[in-house]
Amino acid sequence: MTPALRITGLHFAYPDGREALRGVDLTLAPGERVALLGPNGAGKTTLVLHLNGILHGGAGQVEISGMPVTPGDRKAITEIRRRVGVVFQDPDDQLFMPTVAEDVAFGPANLGVRGDELAARVDEALAAVGMSEHRDHVPHHLSFGQRRRVAVATVLAMRPEILVLDEPSSNLDPASRRELAEIIESLPVTVLMVTHDLPYALELCPRSVILDAGRIVADGPTATLLTDRELMAGHRLELPFGFDPASVPHRH
Repeated sequence: MTPALRITGLHFAYPDGREALRGVDLTLAPGERVALLGPNGAGKTTLVLHLNGILHGGAGQVEISGMPVTPGDRKAITEIRRRVGVVFQDPDDQLFMPTVAEDVAFGPANLGVRGDELAARVDEALAAVGMSEHRDHVPHHLSFGQRRRVAVATVLAMRPEILVLDEPSSNLDPASRRELAEIIESLPVTVLMVTHDLPYALELCPRSVILDAGRIVADGPTATLLTDRELMAGHRLELPFGFDPASVPHRH
């Protein structure tokens, strides 16, 4: 089976010479939900921005469902960006149209999807995140949690193969956090979740990868990594006070 994502030997340095990625190898199977963990400055965002060709230029290769990310090829990059949907931490980075439905339609319309097919994609994406009844609302009048769900819908309307979520639980109240978790669990796509919220990673992602100083230092079952105190302390990862990973029922 072709992996949903295959990263081999990926290196990247910023113009000031700072090495952000130092030989990253990572493979995700179709339908997997994997958390990308690590301290601030570990290279997590740099890695994510390679998945759709926003950053490039170092050694190594990224393939999405067998298709290499080749930044010089505009047609290929358009297809890669359809396959990889990135939901940023701030939903307002993704919502800029007068209504929710128009925001959700924007991406597929840009790809040339029209008419009934476009309407079907908007309906499908809004239903997937439980926001159908808000389709005619102004996005900025919604709650923060609702805006984040609409941001997810804007990406789902592209029918991506990989959904990349950047800190999906940040700034959410407990009810919104739970609702979003249920949505993420129900989606039939490969999920890569960048998060500092370790209980959320444990709840949603059977597998986790720890990135530190541009290298993957651990890759395994989330519960195994989170209960390894030495590993956690060595990479500045801390569970909330009193939180016991062994006490969390797995809903996978």
